Amino acid sequence: MTTERNGAAPRVDTHAHIYHDGMPLAADAWHRPEGEARLDTYLACLDRAGVARAVLAAISLFGPNNDYALAATAAHPRLRTTVIVDPDTDIGMLRGMAAAGAVGVRLQWRSTPAPPDLASPRWRRFLGRVADLGWHVQLHDNGRRLTPAIDAIEQCGAPLVIDHFGRPDAEKGVDCPGFQAVLRAVARGNCWVKMSADFRVGPDAMIRDLTRVLLDHAGPERLLWGSDWPFAVYEGQVTYDQATARFDSLVPDAGIRDRIHRTANQFYFGDDP
Repeated sequence: MTTERNGAAPRVDTHAHIYHDGMPLAADAWHRPEGEARLDTYLACLDRAGVARAVLAAISLFGPNNDYALAATAAHPRLRTTVIVDPDTDIGMLRGMAAAGAVGVRLQWRSTPAPPDLASPRWRRFLGRVADLGWHVQLHDNGRRLTPAIDAIEQCGAPLVIDHFGRPDAEKGVDCPGFQAVLRAVARGNCWVKMSADFRVGPDAMIRDLTRVLLDHAGPERLLWGSDWPFAVYEGQVTYDQATARFDSLVPDAGIRDRIHRTANQFYFGDDP
């Protein structure tokens, strides 16, 4: 693995979004962004913060419009991306996306009334293609709806990445059944959890509880950090410096943070651990 001068692993932001004014919003977009989130602006944030690599998370606001993200990853080896695609997408098209830097498919269902039936033949076929490509499945949904999705995705064999601490119900926190299902999936060895967008998830005390339990039960080898730049809905309220400082606050041990970054380098970029 390439290391920084102090011997630490390259820092990796595993959750960010890019878009520009020329991209039409999806009909069911849950938010209208305030301005653009252009690639050059994001790269400047990374450079100022000393973050060497990043993973773009496909953004549901624009539906299956992956062109901007794929152009970014094709041009910048420091980037990877996930994509949002129709489950009937041809395997040849998926391979083309992989060649451009796509490493997974994102299922962003938190803003949908009900998730699709992953046990249906259509979805089982699609998830099988994802596994065959060596991609992972990135899942974002409310904690209370995670359990059946986790079960179905595990059956396909693809690695699973859970967004935003698993989004447990705020009143239940670590006792939310969905969060407990995430912990069980991590224990089975093919699931990772993103410590990302804590400002969306709940109060500070709950976030610290979630972090403590994740570190105890998952460990840094199953955890990833992401900023969630440009902080949709929270534009102007959260900055990139605040996002990196928050990670430092939640995980004050620099050695553990380094191990989390090493996990990201291995998972997304194929570096040796």
